Amino acid sequence: MQKLIAYPLTVLYFFFFGLTLLIFHPIQWICFNVFGYNAHRISVALLNLSLMRCTHVLGTTYSFNNPHDIPTDRPTIIVPNHQSMHDIPPIIWHLRKQHPKFVSKKELGTGIPSVSYNLRHGGSVLIDRKDSKQALVEISKLGKYIEKHHRGAVIFPEGTRSRTGHPKPFKATGLKLLMKNAPSALIIPISINNSWRMLKYGKFPNGIGNHLTFDVHEPIPISGDLDQLIAKTEAAVTAGITSFK
Repeated sequence: MQKLIAYPLTVLYFFFFGLTLLIFHPIQWICFNVFGYNAHRISVALLNLSLMRCTHVLGTTYSFNNPHDIPTDRPTIIVPNHQSMHDIPPIIWHLRKQHPKFVSKKELGTGIPSVSYNLRHGGSVLIDRKDSKQALVEISKLGKYIEKHHRGAVIFPEGTRSRTGHPKPFKATGLKLLMKNAPSALIIPISINNSWRMLKYGKFPNGIGNHLTFDVHEPIPISGDLDQLIAKTEAAVTAGITSFK
C-alpha cells in the first residue's frame, strides 16, 4: 500500500523538484554575473533549502544535529557517508557558513538546470572517474582553493552511494590529497542515516515517510600520520550509521 501511495506523490515531487531547478537557474545566473560570489552563494543555499522543502511532499523530515561551533576562519573538509542525492541539500543548507564545494563526477556538470551551473561556477570540481590523473589534479586544486579562501570541501570517500545504507570502505586517495593541500583544515565527519530509503524502490517511485538524520561529529584537526587520521575519520562516520540495521 505504501508503495502504491508513493507513485502519485513522487510525480508531484518531481514536478516541484523540476520547477525549483528551473526557477533558480536564472536566479543563480543573475546573482553570479551581476552581484558576484556572495550573492551566488546565498542563491545556492536557498535553492537547496527549497529542494529539501520539495521532499516534504513525500513525507520526508530532517534532523541535522550539529552541537559543534565550527569556525569560519579556516578551511574545512566535510566527510559524510553517501546514500543518495538527498544527502547533498541538507549539507549545503546547514553548513552554508562553510561555503561547501563538492568533488563531483563530470557528468553532473552539464544538462541539469541549477545543479550543473553551480558545479561549474560555484567553486566545486568535476572529475573524470575514468581518468585518475585528471581527478587527482582537480582534487588538489580544490584543496588549495579552500586553504586560500577558508571554505569547505565536501568529499564522499566511499566513492559511490550505498544502496542499502551499509557503509562502504573509504577510498583514501582523494581525501588525503585534500588534507595535503589544505593542511590548516578541520575534518568534519558526518553520519547520514535513512537517505538510502528515499530510493529503496529504485528511481521511481521514491520512498515516503522517511526521517533523514545528519549527525556532525567532533571536528578533527589535521596533524600527524594522515592514514591514521583518515582511519579515525572513517571510524567516526561509520559508528554513527545505523539505518541499515
